[in-house]
Amino acid sequence: MKRLIVTADDFGAAVAVNDAVERAHRDGILSAASLMVAGPAAADAVVRARAMPSLRVGLHLVLVEGKPVLPADKVPDLVDSTGHFRTDMARAGAAMFFFPRVRAQLAAEIEAQFAAFAATGLPLDHVNAHKHFHLHPTIARLMVEGAKAHGARGARVPLEPQDVLGRIEAHKPSGVVALTAPFARALRARFRRAGIAAPDQVFGFAWSGAMTAPRLEGLLDNLPDGLTEIYTHPATGPYPGSAPGYQYAAELSALTDPAIRASLAGKGIKSGGFSDFSA
Repeated sequence: MKRLIVTADDFGAAVAVNDAVERAHRDGILSAASLMVAGPAAADAVVRARAMPSLRVGLHLVLVEGKPVLPADKVPDLVDSTGHFRTDMARAGAAMFFFPRVRAQLAAEIEAQFAAFAATGLPLDHVNAHKHFHLHPTIARLMVEGAKAHGARGARVPLEPQDVLGRIEAHKPSGVVALTAPFARALRARFRRAGIAAPDQVFGFAWSGAMTAPRLEGLLDNLPDGLTEIYTHPATGPYPGSAPGYQYAAELSALTDPAIRASLAGKGIKSGGFSDFSA
């Protein structure tokens, strides 16, 4: 049986993202969105989400390339001089692993983001992390604990089948995927042991910011059995803090393409959020 979750990340990052999420859900195949609770347009995103109860919303945990929920002086080892999270992920990750004071700050910030999501009153469909930072063992442990405590129904684990991508277009297998796969499999098992659903496969890593209509159609044509998540980054255009080179409008166009919507319906693939597929 083929089940599909189509997710938009960075909900709340900007009105341009929120506009796209709303359009892609109302007029396209988008079934879920991941909310940046400290994003500049988070309040606008929450208002829209409340008006779209069929959109499954989860927490997009941000620990890099953003600002914390807690005041900067409460998490001094996690932020730079501007009050934004550090961008040196390798060194920041090492500090999170080795230093108890940094782990304490990290735990407090993660809990604060879960609490901020709870304060919206939206059901917590899922949790994931910006830049897949939850592959870090310390973040993974804290995320699993927070997800279980706050009743998350599912969580993303970036396991992307390279053979499927190769059937859609010429593709060179990613060394990063190969390197991180053992950690991702262990994390998937950890989530499932905690009673939190995790997909059998996830797509969006190789084509991040470039999930065009031909690629999305190709994934629907080659969708494996089981629970699949396709994550995307739609927006109506670039916005402050957006990633250079990302094809935001093309992703929105793909998600709202009538031919793709008809293809999904015609293949009998059941779509929704984690809440729709977990017991």
